[in-house]
Amino acid sequence: PDFDSKRKRKVAEIYQALNSDPIDVATLRRMAISEGGLLTDEIRCKVWPKLLSVNTDDLPPLPAGKELREDNKDYQQVLLDVRRSLRRFPPGMPDDQREGLQEELIDIILHVLKRNPQLHYYQGYHDIVVTFLLVVGDRLATALVEKLSTHHLRDFMDPTMDNTKDILNYLMPIIDQVNPEVHDFMQSAEVGTIFALSWLITWFGHVLSDFRHVVRLYDFFLACHPLMPIYFAAVIVLHRQQEVLDCECDMASVHHLLSQIPQDLPYETLISKAGDLFVQFPPSELAKEAAQQQADRTAASTFKDFELASVQQRPDTVLRQRFRERLRGEERTKSILTKPRTNRFVKLAVMGLTVALGAAALAVVKSALEWAPKFELQIFP
Repeated sequence: PDFDSKRKRKVAEIYQALNSDPIDVATLRRMAISEGGLLTDEIRCKVWPKLLSVNTDDLPPLPAGKELREDNKDYQQVLLDVRRSLRRFPPGMPDDQREGLQEELIDIILHVLKRNPQLHYYQGYHDIVVTFLLVVGDRLATALVEKLSTHHLRDFMDPTMDNTKDILNYLMPIIDQVNPEVHDFMQSAEVGTIFALSWLITWFGHVLSDFRHVVRLYDFFLACHPLMPIYFAAVIVLHRQQEVLDCECDMASVHHLLSQIPQDLPYETLISKAGDLFVQFPPSELAKEAAQQQADRTAASTFKDFELASVQQRPDTVLRQRFRERLRGEERTKSILTKPRTNRFVKLAVMGLTVALGAAALAVVKSALEWAPKFELQIFP
């Protein structure tokens, strides 16, 4: 009964925010971040467009698939990826219905790429698009995915993987702030960050088998800064810290362990911790520490320009407020999130910047696509 009444209160608060004039986007962000997220796909259809500032009253009609597919350089690769995406559809869905959705999926992807020639398709993009298609349908999914692709996902859609690597390079400094022992162990194992690549570029859609968990994470990521998925990746590693430390300290063993993502993660706890870490160690602070954020190139650094990020609606404010409330509500004699730092002679920055890291440095400066086959690592199992 208590759970039901909390849920009813939350639904009422979401609809109140949707019906206010102007729409209370700050409250919608808070609802998307807080426990349980947006609760139902029906609510997501209404709230996701608000989080991305998409006008649902003026959606353009979709062009015919034939027009999109003729002479399209990405068509064959998109077709291959979509055909392999069977497990992303609900089990038990009739074949003809699934095949119809797969055709819609191809058309959405090609439509967004045709309208935005500066964007480049990458393997895994379809894992994000199919999530939107299944939740909101093809027409609205097309508008949402286009906005997302020109903002949150833009760095993954560059001609090279440089910006994607820059974002992956935030992973180790976050881990270092929270648990230097795990950080140093991973550095010694020279495991790099490639294990988290498919997590990041599919917003975990490719690696989580339960669709409920995927859409819960999408609620969270849509309401937050574009770098939030890398904070969530870090809290997954930290959640498994004992398993990591118990592992053989070599690249193959640690990579194998981390690339097999557990399906029974405590998602709400991890979402909460990721939000807290974002507040404690904001990207700007980590970028200085790592000395490698290319300030004028990544979507993460230009998020202040994103239409939604007005003073009242910044997701950072929601997270900070929630973090302060938790601090007031708990006796934090020893922080769970951070261990006291020792004065270390060398402060380890992101892999690839310190010559002392040797082979590990080489692994990061190579592109992920060159590096993975060399070590026979499977990015997309």
